[in-house]
Amino acid sequence: MPRHRQPAPGTEQPPTPEPAADGAPHAAAEAPPAAADGAPSVAPPADAGGALHAAPPTDAAVTPPPTPPTTPHPAVHPVDESRPLGRIILFGIQHVLVMAATPISAIFLMSATLRLDASLTVNLLSAAFVLSGVGSLIQSLGPWKFGPRLPFVMLPGGAPLILFIAIAEQHGLRTATGAVILTAAFYFVVLPVFSRLLRFFPALVIGTMIVIVGVNLVKVGAVLVTGRPGEPGFADTTNLALGTATIGFTVVFYLLFTGILRQLAVMLGLVAGTVLAAFLGRFAPDGAAEGGLVSLPQLMPFGSPQFSLIAALPLMLYSLASMAEATGQTVVNAEAVGKKIDTRTDVPKTVRGDALTSLFGGFFGLPLMVTSGENIGIVRVTGVRSRFVTAAAGVVLIVIGFLAPVTRAISVVPSAVIGGTAMVVFAVITVLGVQMLSRSDLDKHTSTFICAVALALGLLPILVPGVYAGFPPNVRILLESGVAVGAFVAAVLNILFHHVRPRIAARLTTTRTESDR
Repeated sequence: MPRHRQPAPGTEQPPTPEPAADGAPHAAAEAPPAAADGAPSVAPPADAGGALHAAPPTDAAVTPPPTPPTTPHPAVHPVDESRPLGRIILFGIQHVLVMAATPISAIFLMSATLRLDASLTVNLLSAAFVLSGVGSLIQSLGPWKFGPRLPFVMLPGGAPLILFIAIAEQHGLRTATGAVILTAAFYFVVLPVFSRLLRFFPALVIGTMIVIVGVNLVKVGAVLVTGRPGEPGFADTTNLALGTATIGFTVVFYLLFTGILRQLAVMLGLVAGTVLAAFLGRFAPDGAAEGGLVSLPQLMPFGSPQFSLIAALPLMLYSLASMAEATGQTVVNAEAVGKKIDTRTDVPKTVRGDALTSLFGGFFGLPLMVTSGENIGIVRVTGVRSRFVTAAAGVVLIVIGFLAPVTRAISVVPSAVIGGTAMVVFAVITVLGVQMLSRSDLDKHTSTFICAVALALGLLPILVPGVYAGFPPNVRILLESGVAVGAFVAAVLNILFHHVRPRIAARLTTTRTESDR
């Protein structure tokens, strides 16, 4: 037997082939050399006669080509997600049905207080719907630097309406419309300064303000059910039954249904309440068929605007509180839909949308148009976060503004039914404010004290109407805005306790340390 040489330790030598019986060497089973790129190359074996034979492919010898890396597509956020057109329209109509009472009640209050004739009232109502739709489109779609691209709806009403009426009673309707236009321009002037002050509006301040906003809105919804104290029909039992039944219908639908029907529980509850009102004789849709088919808003219905800085001053002062309120609503809207935003860039977009819509609205005889926190409750209750739904609501509002029969049909829905629906939706906003406060270190005594004082002063004019009746009119209008008072108090106390006081304490500590040396 021939002896094989043993390789030296640490070396790798191929084995020496043994000769076959016929003297021809066998093919060596050696490993193929590595190619330049590191992949093994396959060497075909040679037979006894030196001919090369192709080696059959094996799993060890064949390497598949490398798969090019793929870049995953970023997931679309639910806010930016499009849905089937039919569902978007349905959800948009739901927003409109819940919100329609606001422009209607605002224009009717304005008309009754300023004694406007019926044709002018219809014209203003048409303009209110159209401008609400335009503003909703701006805030939801966010063209250029206008609108935060969040599910927002814009409406008239609230404190800006009261200020508009007060200016009109003192200085005339033309001066009131001029004050709206001046205030809209004032937004653009002070916005760069306001953007730098946003760091003084943390979650503690905004959460406090949202709670006050929610409580105030719940009161507005409740007044639609009960009426105002001292007026005929206050606390009518039938209206109370309609409001309570509407809430009950909404709860039942939300409890029993799933999927899209559950998301439409608010609208279904409103429809069921309207049907019940018809059975009780509180719904009369006959007036919806009277009048023309199309209603076009009239430009400058009171004549050319007159501009007076003194007359516009209360509205300009309120605009500062309005920007603070827009800050809170932008943050809480983003919280409701689960979208991270940059307040330094997104809040100014909301304010610009308010300013642009109010500028247009002033030329159509409307008060300031502001982003509404009311629809945030609908978003939270239904779980539908797409901004295209509120954009669809904007389109529906514009259509309603041009179609007079639809406007009249919505206006005859009983206020008690709308109020019952609104109370549920508005209460959700209060809960959102509480959730935001829960993340504001309320376990610290300083934060608790700031929140308590701001809530006490902010809720005072809401819970006790007329408490500031002895003050001058312009001062009274500002003090009676609980949202403005609460936001101002929370912001000032936050600055004093969390910014000024630590700096003073640090300086005193430094002074004492230097004196000890």
